[in-house]
Amino acid sequence: MPTEPAGARPARGRLLGALRAPVAARGNALHAGAWWLWALGLATAASRTTNPLLLGLLVAVAGYVVAARRTDAPWARAFGLFLLLGAVVVAVRVLFALLLGSPIGGARVLFTLPEVPLPEWLAGVRLGGRVTAEALYFAFCDGLRLATLLICLGAANALADPARLLKSLPGALYEMGVAVVVAMQFAPRLVGDLVRTRRAQRLRGRADRGARSLVRVARPVLEGALERAVALAAAMDARGYGRTAAVPAGVRRTTHALLLGGLFGVCVGSYGLLASAGAGFGLPLLLAGALAAGGGLWLGGRRGARTRYRPDRWGARAWLVSAAGAAAAVGVVLTGGADPAALNPPAVPLTVPALPLTAAGAVLLGLAPALVAPVPAAGRRAGRGEVAR
Repeated sequence: MPTEPAGARPARGRLLGALRAPVAARGNALHAGAWWLWALGLATAASRTTNPLLLGLLVAVAGYVVAARRTDAPWARAFGLFLLLGAVVVAVRVLFALLLGSPIGGARVLFTLPEVPLPEWLAGVRLGGRVTAEALYFAFCDGLRLATLLICLGAANALADPARLLKSLPGALYEMGVAVVVAMQFAPRLVGDLVRTRRAQRLRGRADRGARSLVRVARPVLEGALERAVALAAAMDARGYGRTAAVPAGVRRTTHALLLGGLFGVCVGSYGLLASAGAGFGLPLLLAGALAAGGGLWLGGRRGARTRYRPDRWGARAWLVSAAGAAAAVGVVLTGGADPAALNPPAVPLTVPALPLTAAGAVLLGLAPALVAPVPAAGRRAGRGEVAR
């Protein structure tokens, strides 16, 4: 029986140890921007398809990664809220198709609602009438696409620490980034306050369900939000928020010109890529606009009089997580170019959609963060120098 060389087992152990995701700590925590790039890749893939099987796969991939790598921080509990919001979006879209009709016709009439006569200036709009299976299917797929976009962004919101993401922004975007982070944290913090208040009610032996319980919960939740807003304003004022350094007038004018020109180039280039007639000049304009905007951001950062303490590093695992989202987006886009009907199956005639294997394989690459991202450490609190599950 062949024997294994003496040094083979230690070498194999070192290889497996290098591939195994480490326990998250302050020195090896994944960059918050990598989570957003991964989520934006999944959202881009969702925006290119109305195939319910592929959209369901995207939701499953995002949910599995969140379940495997989220912490116990307050913002990590927001994913359930985004799932609920997605369900509401689908229900509202289907309800509108029931009441207001749909541009999709169809021969399979399910039932007929009483139709309300409308004035002539509302021609093309109806209330009630025939409801077909094709129209409901089209509305469901359309709403599911928007719901999947929201869920993908909710996954990034649940995985990325907003404070660490704010530290990584360019200096020119710091003030705007603070406003965005504070606005994005409203829903997660509200959910955390609601959960904590309902838990306190249960411990006191009070009912935590029903309209009366909701009224009792609303007051302490709103008081907590107001106290956080006052504390945040005091902390920002104490840290000199909004202070800028003096820069020459020529640098300011150059910064404004580069930013405006870059944004204009990005808009025109994006339109050129989407329009078939402008595909030739779209990519060069997009690249030139991106370079000009980057130069404007670099010059604008000279006005920011602030320093960074222990900035997060963009390591190999951050590249892998970002590449997983990009691979999902590229795979779905390429599949759409080769077989558009596979990504957007027609509602008329009503048929069972097929799962495009190439796009599905690309979406499954989005599971890579569940393997390569650092594992949250059990029993630790996130947000104060440590990462927790």
